[in-house]
Amino acid sequence: MATDGRGRRLSAVDPVGDLLRELAPRVLGPLARRHRDFARAEDAVAEAVVDAVEAWRHGGVPEHPLGWLRTVAARRYVDQVRADTARRRRELALLDATPRDALVAPPPDAEPTRDDLLELLFLCCHPALGPAAQLALTLRAVAGLTTAQIAAAFLVPEATMGQRIVRAKQRLREAGARFTPPPPAERAARLTVVLHVLYLLFNEGYAASGGPRLHRVDLTGQALRLTRRLHDRLPDSGEVTGLLALMLLTEARAATRTGPDGELVPLTEQDRSRWNRAAIAEGTALLTGSLSTAPLGPYQVQAAIAAVHAEAPTAPATDWAQILALYELLECLAPNPVVTLNRAVAVGEVHGPTAGLALLDEVAAGPLAGHHRLLAVRAHLLEQAGERAAAAAAWRGAARQAGSVPEQRHLLRRAAHCE
Repeated sequence: MATDGRGRRLSAVDPVGDLLRELAPRVLGPLARRHRDFARAEDAVAEAVVDAVEAWRHGGVPEHPLGWLRTVAARRYVDQVRADTARRRRELALLDATPRDALVAPPPDAEPTRDDLLELLFLCCHPALGPAAQLALTLRAVAGLTTAQIAAAFLVPEATMGQRIVRAKQRLREAGARFTPPPPAERAARLTVVLHVLYLLFNEGYAASGGPRLHRVDLTGQALRLTRRLHDRLPDSGEVTGLLALMLLTEARAATRTGPDGELVPLTEQDRSRWNRAAIAEGTALLTGSLSTAPLGPYQVQAAIAAVHAEAPTAPATDWAQILALYELLECLAPNPVVTLNRAVAVGEVHGPTAGLALLDEVAAGPLAGHHRLLAVRAHLLEQAGERAAAAAAWRGAARQAGSVPEQRHLLRRAAHCE
């Protein structure tokens, strides 16, 4: 959940908050499937999270936290039914059979475990919602990202994203969205959104937009698991395969991205002997197979870029000309400011920092204006051009805008190096 249900943000370093972010989507899926009412189920889970925050922080986490949360969420759902509609005899019988004050979890095997997260993804990608609303709601309901994290992924203010999520839930309720597989005519469009959601989920885990940790293995692991499940269902989809390959090739570097004290280690300084060669081999094989059998798509191109980095034995040996050509192709397939920003880095490597800085002017007045990644790329290119004072100022400006503590520290170290 984005918050505890009353607008109070769950701390990124709070064990109770971390546990609830993990459990809430696993409660929401079965509840929405059982009652076929996502909006009411999401409200019920949010209220159950409130109860858990208050109870667990004072009395400790129960022996079976998932069962505890399921029990309370089910009661909150029935409470809503009683208040909003005519009484349903089955729900009332269940409610009356259990004392209101007995917040005791059933045995962990009382209900068969079922993973509904992939189905929940498709539910959130309902055609009644626009693409941005679909993405925002899914990242909240399935990934448990905070409103601030989702806003950072979309490059919009947190308040704007909060309003978008509320409106999305209202539209789902008005459309009568149900926990059922999408009809054949809607599957392709929903798949596009689902892939984008998984991509954003992985990115937030790999480079957290805020908090004390650079890497959130819970999010990258969940994104990989869901993408594998999707690939098992759609093995012939080039873009599903491309996304899975991209995740594997990127996550293969995870162990080397931070130092002993959690500090960020840039790609050029990582110990490549510690990269996960099994993941690289699997990702490369998936990519090679998809390129030979499926139409080319943006995720396949991004996976190809990651593969070029993975194949280079050292940072100076990186084939930047090939990477630049791939970014140019990616910009044709899926143009956006982030792609242009990454292309500027490649242009700087191939044609020199002055050419890279000129390209940055194309995105400086767009959605990335003032974003720490834009400032960091500018600082990098200025440093390469020998303009150390200007680079130091840009590094410090990037540190002020960064939300992740490891990134802030890294950017400040770069600034100090240029002074």
